[in-house]
Amino acid sequence: MMIESIELENYRNYSRLHMDFSPGTNILYGDNAQGKTNILEAVYVCCTARSHRGSRDREIIRFGEEESHIKLKVRKKDVPYRIDMHLKKNKTKGVAINGVPIRKASELFGVINVVFFSPEDLNIIKNGPAERRRFMDMELCQLNKLYVHALIQYNKVIVQRNRLLKELSFHPDYESTLDAWDMQLVQYGSRVIEYRREFVGKLNGIITGIHRTLSGGKEELTVLYEPNTEIRDLEAAVRKSRDTDIKLKTTTVGPHRDDLSFIVNEIDIRRFGSQGQQRTAALSLKLAEIELVKYIVKDYPVLLLDDVLSELDGNRQEHLLEGIDQIQTLITCTGLEDFLSRRFRIDRIYRIVEGTVASEDE
Repeated sequence: MMIESIELENYRNYSRLHMDFSPGTNILYGDNAQGKTNILEAVYVCCTARSHRGSRDREIIRFGEEESHIKLKVRKKDVPYRIDMHLKKNKTKGVAINGVPIRKASELFGVINVVFFSPEDLNIIKNGPAERRRFMDMELCQLNKLYVHALIQYNKVIVQRNRLLKELSFHPDYESTLDAWDMQLVQYGSRVIEYRREFVGKLNGIITGIHRTLSGGKEELTVLYEPNTEIRDLEAAVRKSRDTDIKLKTTTVGPHRDDLSFIVNEIDIRRFGSQGQQRTAALSLKLAEIELVKYIVKDYPVLLLDDVLSELDGNRQEHLLEGIDQIQTLITCTGLEDFLSRRFRIDRIYRIVEGTVASEDE
């Protein structure tokens, strides 16, 4: 699969932009704060309906404008697709695939698979559980439409249940209506747990070998899924936590509190690993993510690398560059030295200066 071109209008610091991409390696280079990451973000937004930065639509729209447009031409298994996205400051975004409007932005998932790798991802191991849940959710949503439905419904239940828990202070007689939300929490929460466990199982089948290579055969990495509550115990746990939930005015049990642990040679490196171990595990996770997409979809995803090489030492850089040889990659960086010194194949080079893009011959 590949991205053929992108058009932007009033997107962050771009008033208008058109770029064509090579199916191989595309380098976007320039000084910091020139707009390189904005291009990768726009690709990601158009493929997943959300920013990797967590930005809201109105924060993405160019300052002083009311609307923004993204047009993405992609190809998957030789089938062309055109994704049109219309971002509005105070309204829900509009999305069309091949000119046909879609009802829900979640329908974008699976049209084309992308893997985003930024310096922040190198901290996924040591940071809080919310980031590790987000990793599972974003990858699973691109690979499994049943998971998308279960997660959306589960999140709606949590929002409604928490709203009700807050209202009970003023309307104690509403407590009996919690039963209906508890039943749905168990129904959709069980599916979320089931799909996450299956995902981590497949991930482990890939990541162990990758990490062994990255560590020179010295380390064995295992990813463990840590559900807040097992499926068989979820209904009882929700019932048991009701008094606590009412007191705290929030739902304390369920997969919205799940986590992942990363075990290297029997040590949990979230808590006791060195920064080097944590970064190597994070790189293994991203490389495994690529291979997992290939295994399930039977095609490589598009890889978006946002200034990651500057954060990796020479050995990890080599492993990353070797692992992306067959993949369409969009790479941002401040200079070309790392690539030229390694005689790394570059198919297209763009120089980014203050929101303007110029193509350069290699």
